[in-house]
Amino acid sequence: MNQICVLSPGFLTTVQDLGRFGWTHFGVSASGAADPLALRAGNLLVGNAENAAALEMTLMGGTFEFESGATIALTGSDFDTGLPMWTSMEMKAGQSLRCGPSRSGARCYLCVRGGIAVPKVMGSASTHVVTGVGGRPLRKGDVLPVGNEAVRRPRGACKDVPSYQAGGVLRVTDGPQADWFAGELYRSEYVISEESNRMGLRLRGLAMPSPAGHMLTEGVPLGAIQVPPDGQPIILFVEHQTTGGYPKPANVISADFWRLGQLRPRDQVRFERVTIEQALELMQQQEQWLRSI
Repeated sequence: MNQICVLSPGFLTTVQDLGRFGWTHFGVSASGAADPLALRAGNLLVGNAENAAALEMTLMGGTFEFESGATIALTGSDFDTGLPMWTSMEMKAGQSLRCGPSRSGARCYLCVRGGIAVPKVMGSASTHVVTGVGGRPLRKGDVLPVGNEAVRRPRGACKDVPSYQAGGVLRVTDGPQADWFAGELYRSEYVISEESNRMGLRLRGLAMPSPAGHMLTEGVPLGAIQVPPDGQPIILFVEHQTTGGYPKPANVISADFWRLGQLRPRDQVRFERVTIEQALELMQQQEQWLRSI
């Protein structure tokens, strides 16, 4: 069996697939890749099923040695690797791959033909960092077996790769409590706080007045924008709590979830309201791009 040895784990490198679904009633959020678009594209490039497990590196990549030859792809943000991004390539037996700091964006994905064959918990290989479900971040000396989730021949390179510029616009639809607010969310830019993590992206900027009174706790989805009493919005991220009692003026659309995964501390973002119909059209365009790989 082909294996990958972790010579250096980087800042926060974890095994991720597209997440574990169907467990929110037990309080377990899906977790999974913070940038699902990059993970899916990388798996398609090496000929894997889209949900195959890969390595997600955050801000600073690791160093990995391949025991045998392997077909790999690096997708997501541009880490200092000396290798081309968004293309399939061959690694020789005994060859090492060093991934340095990010040049743009927050996360880079190392996809290997066959996938990373770690045990699945609740149907997923994803690491839920906050709870420890599915494992832990990688450490020096870890050995990762390569699996057999290849389903077709490797592809060449992606065309029209998404832009990984810092910050930018996040498109949203109205949340369930949108009418509690007067549109303050759209009037200024917000900065990603250094207190952000895989549970939530904390924003700093113009405080939004918190409506008086109390609301019942209700289920919350990925991308929901909550407004706590201090008026500083929080975007619920891949390891978000499954219920919450703060009002939600908006929700980031599915087509922009990958953008959330590439936001870094001190990046500036602003919000743009779109209709449900526009959100669906943007998602369809994204799926068409993936099918072109």
